[in-house]
Amino acid sequence: MLKRLLGATLMAASIGTASIAADAKPTDPQIAHIAYTAGQIDVTAAEQALKKSKNAEVIAFAKTMERDHKAVNDQALALVKKLKVTPEDNPVSQSLSTQANKELKTLETLDGAAFDKAYVENEVAYHKSVNDALANILIPSARNKDLKSLLETGLTLFKEHQMHAEHLASTIK
Repeated sequence: MLKRLLGATLMAASIGTASIAADAKPTDPQIAHIAYTAGQIDVTAAEQALKKSKNAEVIAFAKTMERDHKAVNDQALALVKKLKVTPEDNPVSQSLSTQANKELKTLETLDGAAFDKAYVENEVAYHKSVNDALANILIPSARNKDLKSLLETGLTLFKEHQMHAEHLASTIK
C-alpha cells in the first residue's frame, strides 16, 4: 500500500514540480495533455481490473471508472478540436505515463483479492493526487474558460470517484 501511495504522490508531485521547475504555470495546451493523460491512465487501469478481477464490486467500480474517464476525455478531445488547440506533450504528462506503467506492471503480478485490494488502494491514492493537482494547479492555471469549466466538472466527478474508491477500499479485505 505504501508503494501505491508513494507512486500516486509522485504523480501529483510531478505535476507541481514540472510547473515550479519551469517557474511558470502550465499552458492550456499542456493542461489539456496532462488532463487527458491522467484520464487515460485511469481508463487503462480500469481495463486491467476488468480483465483480472472476479469481485463484483471491483468490476462495477472499474466499469464506472472506464465509462466516466472515457466520457471526460471525449469531451476534452471535442473541446481542443473546437478551439483548434493541439495538446502539448510535456514532462508532467510523460512522468504520469511512466509512473502509471510501473504501477500497471506491479498490478499485473497480482491476482485475486491481492489484486483487488491493490487496485482499489491505488485508485484512492491516484484520485486524491489528481484531484489535488486539478484544484491547486491545473484549474487555477487554465486560461480558457471552456477548459477551466471542463476541468471543474471533471474535479466534481473525480471527487465522487475518490469517495467511491475509499468506501470500496474499506470493504475489501
